[in-house]
Amino acid sequence: MIHLFKKKGSLLAFVLGLMIIFPINAFAAGNEPKIDTGDTTWILIATALVLFMHVPGLALFYGGLVSDRNVVSTTMHSFVSLLIVSVVWVLWGYSLSYGTDIGGFIGGLDYLGFNGVGAEAAFGTLTIPHNLFAMLQTVYAAITVAIISGGIAGRISFSAWVAFAVLWPTIVYAPMAHWVWGGGWLFQLGELDFAGGTVVHILSGVSALVAALMIGPRQEHLSHEHRPHNIVLFLIGAATLWFGWFGFNGGSALASGGITSLAFVTTHVAGAAAGVGWLVIEWKFRKRPSLVGTATGAIAGLVAVTPGAGYVTIPSALVIGLISAPVCYFSINFLKARLKYDDTLDAFGVHGMAGIWGALATGIFATKEVNPAGKDGLLYGNPEQLLHQLTGVAAAVILAIVGTFVILKLISLFTPLRVSKEEELLGLDLSFHEEPAYYTTAQSVNLNKLSSISEQGASQRGVL
Repeated sequence: MIHLFKKKGSLLAFVLGLMIIFPINAFAAGNEPKIDTGDTTWILIATALVLFMHVPGLALFYGGLVSDRNVVSTTMHSFVSLLIVSVVWVLWGYSLSYGTDIGGFIGGLDYLGFNGVGAEAAFGTLTIPHNLFAMLQTVYAAITVAIISGGIAGRISFSAWVAFAVLWPTIVYAPMAHWVWGGGWLFQLGELDFAGGTVVHILSGVSALVAALMIGPRQEHLSHEHRPHNIVLFLIGAATLWFGWFGFNGGSALASGGITSLAFVTTHVAGAAAGVGWLVIEWKFRKRPSLVGTATGAIAGLVAVTPGAGYVTIPSALVIGLISAPVCYFSINFLKARLKYDDTLDAFGVHGMAGIWGALATGIFATKEVNPAGKDGLLYGNPEQLLHQLTGVAAAVILAIVGTFVILKLISLFTPLRVSKEEELLGLDLSFHEEPAYYTTAQSVNLNKLSSISEQGASQRGVL
């Protein structure tokens, strides 16, 4: 009896010890998601990388390509879009994208003002804080708007751009993000978009083309050869974009692990293959390769692999990147020349065309061999996936065309979409911002004249 008591006492002590080390509520919470510090650290870094690819990356990329009369205005478009979209995203954009699904078409108002977006595990399934996930989506939305500015640089009025930066993410981007990533109808259909082929690049590229057509070409579009004013700035911007793209694509894994490393590698090799492809094509047709062309090719490859970065093998990424070079090269150098539309910095030619190719390529090359959570594509016995991708491409194109057209028409009722001829020929840096990027002798003379004219006008109006 004493022996039995000793055994029971030992057992009781053992159980009590376990309860001290592992409290009872720990067992009850065993199935609940927990914040993983490794995953959280990586997504913090990825979010910062995407922010860095926006400013200074895209700002310098675009700023180096325009004339020296429009450097400040062009970089201002990128910077201001970051500010405005961030506020819009907190107030209502995030909720419309990731709130409770309403009929497969839009999110509910659960997260207005980031209400309920705290440090808990996002959606009860992820291992990163909800507010961090929301912040990552904020910078995705912001850079998508900034890409559009490349199609209309040098001629859109600043007031129109500010209004556009409020309305476009609300009416166009948020619904598409919900359809694909927020549980909407494309998600339910099975369309694959790992990091933003349809949501980011097709939407922004097609929207840039629509805006360029509606606002009209630059005054000197056909009579003047437009050259980049600073190729060094452009290259710094391109390299910064490439660097940030590791966060853009790798961060879309929403964790730190094998899929993240796959996205890292596919991103790099696709960009490299596309750069080589563009170099060869340009060397063949123009008899000399250019730095601007080669870097543009690399960006096209990065765009093309974005929707499939975590779904395709590394050899497939090489093929996707390589094919994106002729797709974008001939779009820019032949289609654009034939149709004579003025997409200033080829936002459609690079982001739109490479985005379309990349979305379709995902339906061809995707395989569960590298991502068990994904789906097989055409080459792996699932031709239906290509149909899903075609549906996603069509949805993005239609939404971008209709949404951008309606937004710009609405804005035009309250403010002109483009600047005056005089302002455009002088350059928006001086005519609107009175802030030249370079204080050359000619710019100083123009600035002094402009200041004198402004003072005379203010005096006549009784302001001074």
